Amino acid sequence: MELRHLRYFVAVADERHFGRASELLHVTQSTLSAQVQALEREVGGRLFSRTSRRVELTEAGELLLPEARRVLAQADRALQVARESVHGETGTVRIGFAGVAVLQGVLSDDLRDFSQAHPRVGLALTELPPAAQIQAVRDGALDLGYCPDLGLGDTDGLRVTRRAPTPLSVALRTDHKLASASAVTTSALSAHELIVFASSEEDETVLSRLWPAAEEDRSRVRLVGSTLGALALALAGTGVALVPTATERIALPGLTYRPLRGAPPGPDLLVLGRHDETSGAVRAYLGGVRAP
Repeated sequence: MELRHLRYFVAVADERHFGRASELLHVTQSTLSAQVQALEREVGGRLFSRTSRRVELTEAGELLLPEARRVLAQADRALQVARESVHGETGTVRIGFAGVAVLQGVLSDDLRDFSQAHPRVGLALTELPPAAQIQAVRDGALDLGYCPDLGLGDTDGLRVTRRAPTPLSVALRTDHKLASASAVTTSALSAHELIVFASSEEDETVLSRLWPAAEEDRSRVRLVGSTLGALALALAGTGVALVPTATERIALPGLTYRPLRGAPPGPDLLVLGRHDETSGAVRAYLGGVRAP
């Protein structure tokens, strides 16, 4: 049994006339009759009682009609669901992110724009360090990642879009002697404990990209696993924290921020995806991600 057989059968049943049904379906009357007869052969009996003036359903036809309508409605629904998926109108986009993506407003702007254009697509967010995001996108556990370019390593096979630079600042207690300066230079930091957010895969890359002097005396560098952890240690007076400038949106009593001078520009914020993405929703999301 083919769906078109059922569609032709329902059309004749609704119109009670082969001629009108053939016009409605844009097929010849002979084609319509042949398809209905093919269905009757498969059923093993007549579905219509034909006279010169009218077409009536047989008992078998009356029983088949509501079932045929349900089958056709379900087929149409299945096709619609598939089309919506292909065009990115349904599904879920799983996104990993580093905190700086939120603080800079990049992630929230992208989420808002996508949600407005695709309101029926779900969004699932997971905070992860950059190296973990790469692996999760590769493995299919995540669809996208938002992370700073901190020596990410092998990104072959991934689609990488640079969204925005991540300038750096220094976070320190308000009573710290460097807090009176309008900006803090890297040379001024040489006599102080330095608190840096970095994972084990990233630490050497972060420090070497900022300034070689920090590499020469690693004993005064403390690596922490989160930006909030870095701020807590800075507020405790154990050192000064190197943080993305956007972190200044986190206002903590007793803590202040100063621009960092004399260091290379901070890392770019990246959006990671897959070149061979098959999800319509994820492709639609990536289509809205543009480099500045």
